[in-house]
Amino acid sequence: MKKILVTALLLGLFALIGAGLVAYTHYKTHDKIEAQKIKKRLRSLNKIVRPDEYDNAILDDKIEITDRATFGTDKAVSVYRARKQGKPVALVFTAFAPDGYNGDIELLIGVRHDGTISGVRVVDHKETPGLGDGIDIRKSNWITGFNDKSLTNPGEPGWHVKKDGGQFDQFTGATITPRAVVKAVHRVLKYAVRNRDRLFRMQKTVPAHNTTDKP
Repeated sequence: MKKILVTALLLGLFALIGAGLVAYTHYKTHDKIEAQKIKKRLRSLNKIVRPDEYDNAILDDKIEITDRATFGTDKAVSVYRARKQGKPVALVFTAFAPDGYNGDIELLIGVRHDGTISGVRVVDHKETPGLGDGIDIRKSNWITGFNDKSLTNPGEPGWHVKKDGGQFDQFTGATITPRAVVKAVHRVLKYAVRNRDRLFRMQKTVPAHNTTDKP
C-alpha cells in the first residue's frame, strides 16, 4: 500500500508539473499568438482596402451584424469600417458562401461608399484542389474579377456565372464553387448599398486590442 501511495503521489506531482508547464507556455505565448493573428487579419484587410485609402484604426472600427440571408451564417459577423479624415471610405464584410461544393466558403468582401467593390478574398474553403480552388488568389486571379464591380456594372442579369447567363467565368468542370461565390458577393453588395449610411453610424464594437493600421 505504501508503494502504491508513493507511486500515485509521484504521478500526481508529475501531472501537476506538466499542467503547470503547459499553462506557463500558454501564458508566455498567448500575446504573441494574438499579435500574429491581428497582423494577419490586418494584412488581409489591406488587400481589400489599400492602406493609403484610410487613416483610422480599421481593426478597432468594427461592428457586429447578424443576418443569415446576407452573410450565410447565423453567427454575428464582423464588419470593418475604413474612413479617411472622418469620412466613410469602405466597409469590409466577413461573410460565407454556404453553398460551396464541399461546404462553407469564408470571404472578405470590401464595398466602397460609392457602391463599388474594392476587393474580395477567400479566407477559408474546402473546395476540390485543381477544380474549385481557383477561387483562391494563390491559385488564380479569378477573384479579382469582382474589383470595381457594382449593382449597375454588370447589372442584375450579369451577376451570375456565364453558364447561367451572367458575366463571371466558371471553372472547367467546376461551376458550383464560382456560382456560390458570385451569389454571396452579390448579396453582400446589395446589403452594403442599402445600409451603408446606417452601418457607418452604428456604435462600434468595443475593441479587444489596440493596434495600428500598418502591417
